[in-house]
Amino acid sequence: MSKACIADADWEKTGFNYTLSLISGKYKMVILYCLMEYQPVRFNELQRYIKKVSDKTLSQNLKELEADALIQRTVYPQIPPKVEYSLTPRGCSLMQVLDQLCIWGEEHRL
Repeated sequence: MSKACIADADWEKTGFNYTLSLISGKYKMVILYCLMEYQPVRFNELQRYIKKVSDKTLSQNLKELEADALIQRTVYPQIPPKVEYSLTPRGCSLMQVLDQLCIWGEEHRL
């Protein structure tokens, strides 16, 4: 972490804090990773990949990721309704950061 980031008296204005605010929570990084690997993905597929997430929690996380412009929701006008989720270009750029977290975890696993 840079000295400027550490020395900044206003933590909330740092880029580090902003990035964490986008991916914080138990499922957001997992959702993003699933979309990177399998996109586009439907809601039920995400539930199968993540396993123990409730409908409400998954739905809320997807809405937050969409509001932050990290994922896009595509609705197809058909019956039954079909909805798919995929990464936006902004979300794809964040995957470089998540990939580095994966690499660090593999290299430093105890």
